[in-house]
Amino acid sequence: MIYIELFLTFFLIGMFTIGGGYAMLSLIQNEVVTVHGWIDEVTFTDIVAISQMTPGPIGINTATYIGYDVLANTGASDFFCVLGSFTATFAVVLPSFIIVLAICKVYDKFRDHYLFQGVMTGLKPATLGLIGTAALGLATPDNFIDWKSYMLCLAAFTALFFKKIGPFSAIGLGALAGLILY
Repeated sequence: MIYIELFLTFFLIGMFTIGGGYAMLSLIQNEVVTVHGWIDEVTFTDIVAISQMTPGPIGINTATYIGYDVLANTGASDFFCVLGSFTATFAVVLPSFIIVLAICKVYDKFRDHYLFQGVMTGLKPATLGLIGTAALGLATPDNFIDWKSYMLCLAAFTALFFKKIGPFSAIGLGALAGLILY
């Protein structure tokens, strides 16, 4: 049944994702596009773009949209599509909830232990690698990335990092530039 597959897939994604939603994207992409074939690359990129524009964590938003889309592709009614969204969202959040509860119970006892410090130190570069993989995974020819996209990315980075403009201004200017250029 599709709901069980959705739950198990997103539960495992939530279980093995360290570093937040952007680190989660490469795992989600691998599972829903490559392994299960529920959606294609272009649809995944569109879902990620929508997830970035809507309030909330990107990983959870992506799971919600994919849960809906997977059921919509099977011809299910709106009720069952929403149930798919709920299933994927609940499954991706549940491991974090369980892990945080467990960590809260033992954090004070182990926070100065050298093994705990070693694990935390090792997770930092792993998180950076997952985020980088997600970025590279989205930059495919199927997603129509051309020189204008690279120039917009460079302009946004320059404006945010060197000119210190706010993220809302960068998003608005990026949207305006996208309308003009594309």
